[in-house]
Amino acid sequence: MRIWLIVAISILSFVASAAPTHITNVRGYTLDNDGQLIVFSNLVFDGGKVLAIGNQELITSYPTATLIDGNNRVLLPGLIDAHGHIMGLGETLLEVDLRDIGSAALAAQKVRDYANQNSELAWITGRGWNQVLWPDKAFPTAKQLDEYISDRPVMLSRVDGHASWVNSKALALAGITKETLDPPGGKIVRDKSGNPTGVLIDNADLLLTAHLPKSSTESLKSKLNAAGKHLLSVGITSAHDAGIGESVYEYYQQRVAEHTLPVRIYPMIAATAPNLSAMLEKGFVQDQYDYLSIRSVKAYGDGALGSRGAALLAPYSDAPENSGLLLTRKSEFKPLFDLVLGHGFQLNFHAIGDRANRMVLDQFEDSFKRIGGQELRNRVEHAQVVAVEDIPRFLSLKIIPSMQPTHATSDKNMAEDRIGAERLKGAYAWHSFLKQGSPLAFGSDFPVELANPFYGLHAAVTRQDRDNQPVDGWIPEEALSVQQAFRAFTLDAAYAAHQEKILGGLTPGKWADFILVDQDIFKVESKDIWRTQVLQTWIGGEQRFKK
Repeated sequence: MRIWLIVAISILSFVASAAPTHITNVRGYTLDNDGQLIVFSNLVFDGGKVLAIGNQELITSYPTATLIDGNNRVLLPGLIDAHGHIMGLGETLLEVDLRDIGSAALAAQKVRDYANQNSELAWITGRGWNQVLWPDKAFPTAKQLDEYISDRPVMLSRVDGHASWVNSKALALAGITKETLDPPGGKIVRDKSGNPTGVLIDNADLLLTAHLPKSSTESLKSKLNAAGKHLLSVGITSAHDAGIGESVYEYYQQRVAEHTLPVRIYPMIAATAPNLSAMLEKGFVQDQYDYLSIRSVKAYGDGALGSRGAALLAPYSDAPENSGLLLTRKSEFKPLFDLVLGHGFQLNFHAIGDRANRMVLDQFEDSFKRIGGQELRNRVEHAQVVAVEDIPRFLSLKIIPSMQPTHATSDKNMAEDRIGAERLKGAYAWHSFLKQGSPLAFGSDFPVELANPFYGLHAAVTRQDRDNQPVDGWIPEEALSVQQAFRAFTLDAAYAAHQEKILGGLTPGKWADFILVDQDIFKVESKDIWRTQVLQTWIGGEQRFKK
């Protein structure tokens, strides 16, 4: 670990309007813009931006500053989640949560209890079920829900958001019957007679979502506030929101104009938004305090591995009749890439399976040759299962792999069943990407995974779950050092949003976004990193959370 001590006496581009704030007596860590680790004990900021970091000599350099004793706490830059779903997180916090429930029957009972407590709701919605954790590992059925709630429609998203479990009332409302055809990029799970069983995979759930109540401004407010409160409590000061529609696009701008966004947000406009072209024509959205930056588009390549919707080059090892789903048709790739890149927007493409990843890389290569756009820091979101020979193409095409460490530790008991040992050689391959020189942007994919970034740091370093399994780590050769993982949640996550000059660290001139935590992640045993507790969260020099 290389330790630098930096003192910056002034910032020419910044004029202070009030007495600076000086936090002393901390164990501080940050990265400089070259990724070198800096250790410091004092932080001075004013007007929301960092003036200086260093040691005790700063006390004499800023004699009028307001002193705050850090009580020897560990101080880190605010962490950045490079891939999450903010409104989805807020919704999850406000609806029935089925994460880690041990069976379909227990999940249905919890839905019943929630429905009984919320009799005013016309729809019962929830999220988090995962059949892989259940004894029979089988998809649930509408009949299992009907036993407990049949008077109102129920729609429950799988933990990865790529399948929905519904009751018979919901199927009837959407008119989904034996005769209903699978939509492009979707699958209606059926019994041997062809009748819908109650699970809709990927685009098939669009048959039902059209009937859901529309989000009101009040519901958007509740979701955003709930999500923001949670993110601040786990040390996230900035989040990349992976796929927003026009209503959220407008709502974020309303909130930033009111100066009430709870965290910094880097939204990606959903490529499925009906008015995508019109939003692109409006150009970038950027506020002066860097709370909101809209300059990217999220597109959807395939489904998820757990529901066998990830698009693979060869069939699934445990379902030889299935090679996954494409959520965007191959014929739509070229016009979509050309539209987004042609407007100068960064394109961030969801690709989990090796087929989807290859198709995305092929189209980036083609579009770059014809219309350019390689400098836009385009990304592949997840890059989860990549053919080994395609990994170098990320670097040559300057594509950023945007990855989520806890996906590996959540999938470790399922992934080899799905794709076999040979294809795992290019799966969850963080070290392989980093070794070749690709910057990594890390996130959690909340609410698919828990938002806590210390869970992600722990998973990246140990390749273990929070029960220390497997003992030697899962595919341990792809593990990272603490500093490498820290960089992916700070400096390189900021780089992936064109924000490395203002976020992702605490060097002079950057926004004073930082957290105080209860243990030193660079010194504790790696197995304990996930236990880190956030004590305070500051954004732009203002305290936004205190435990």
